[in-house]
Amino acid sequence: MHHGKAVLALWAAVMALASAVVPVASAQTTVAGPASAPPNCRNTGSFDTWLDGFRKEAIAAGISRATVSAALDGVTLDPAVIARDRKQSFFSQAFLSFSDKLISQNRIQNGQARLRQHRDLFARVEKDYGVPGPVIAALWALESDYGGSMGKFPVLRALATLAYDCRRSDKFRAELMDTLRIIDRGDLAPVEMIGSWAGELGQTQFLASIYMEHAVDYDGDGRRNLISSVPDVIASTANYLVHLGWRRDEPWLQEVRVPANLPWDQADLAIQHPRSKWTDWGVTLADGRRLPADGVPASLVLPMGRFGPAFLAYQNFQVYLQWNQSLNYCLTAAYLGTRLAGAPPMHRGTQPIPELTFEEIKELQQLLAQRGYEVGDIDGRLGAATRGAIKAVQMRFGLPADSYPTAELLERLRAGR
Repeated sequence: MHHGKAVLALWAAVMALASAVVPVASAQTTVAGPASAPPNCRNTGSFDTWLDGFRKEAIAAGISRATVSAALDGVTLDPAVIARDRKQSFFSQAFLSFSDKLISQNRIQNGQARLRQHRDLFARVEKDYGVPGPVIAALWALESDYGGSMGKFPVLRALATLAYDCRRSDKFRAELMDTLRIIDRGDLAPVEMIGSWAGELGQTQFLASIYMEHAVDYDGDGRRNLISSVPDVIASTANYLVHLGWRRDEPWLQEVRVPANLPWDQADLAIQHPRSKWTDWGVTLADGRRLPADGVPASLVLPMGRFGPAFLAYQNFQVYLQWNQSLNYCLTAAYLGTRLAGAPPMHRGTQPIPELTFEEIKELQQLLAQRGYEVGDIDGRLGAATRGAIKAVQMRFGLPADSYPTAELLERLRAGR
């Protein structure tokens, strides 16, 4: 995650495993998100020559020679990291499939146990930063399974590889430099820096730039240690969320039920209405009770269309979207936070919801792009741009504009109607 920007990174184990107890490894989004640079660019020049140049640059930037030597001596290129950077498909899954893999009853029970175990710590952090314990615990769960799975890659080698690689060298060069600053400052030693393939560190997976700017020494030992100090992890996560805009004493996500005749085009994260308006349209609490008819602004989110789960997303939900750009991840993290805070399991929808395959979504994106709609990268993911294009073409066809792709919509696009 960063300055409102983040790294969306998944190491191979997460992609391969379907277990709900596997962490999502990746706090932040932009650096390791969908490719914005050519994914098949060619590297020229040797890695060793590049690394020698980087050493000189680091020393010129004020990093001590001892730190540069301790961190970079013997570092070699890791082709496996480049391969992972070229292929990231976990976030292409539909919301229910995605959340089912990441939220197990065991993970909920473990989160509740952590909240009890560290009750005083979470209370102190909430008093100091205004972020509720369940919100932090949910991110802790998804990012590293409460510290049990922070990644297996030597971060210095991974970042040096990505900084050398042609795809996004400038971004990762800056992250590698900040990693050296973390060592130089005395927060971590090189040997402790084991994390994700995209360079995130610690139990809530901070990029080095975020670590440098927002990590907190909450246990008072003189080190900001996000690898093994639970107080530092909890407080640093809260501190970063506040930086991203977290509002004290305000909700973040709430499950609701929607009527069959809702103006579906209003279900959009870019559109907010007061809860009184949603009440007028027949939106209720998940158990059927009335929503508070007040002026609190909220967006209606239908991650799987009008027949699937429905949520009101409040202003604090925008913070999740800065932590990670995947809507599925953000909804999963926010929903898990509500479960840890005592909410019941979500309603899974009014009927079975067919899901388009990865290849079908890519085809849909291509057909939309051919019609002049902006879909972002043609990558098989239901990102914000693709959802916006789906909504626009649904309105053009006179279909319910719930921004969710269906086989019917794909067939109509194939037919050119």
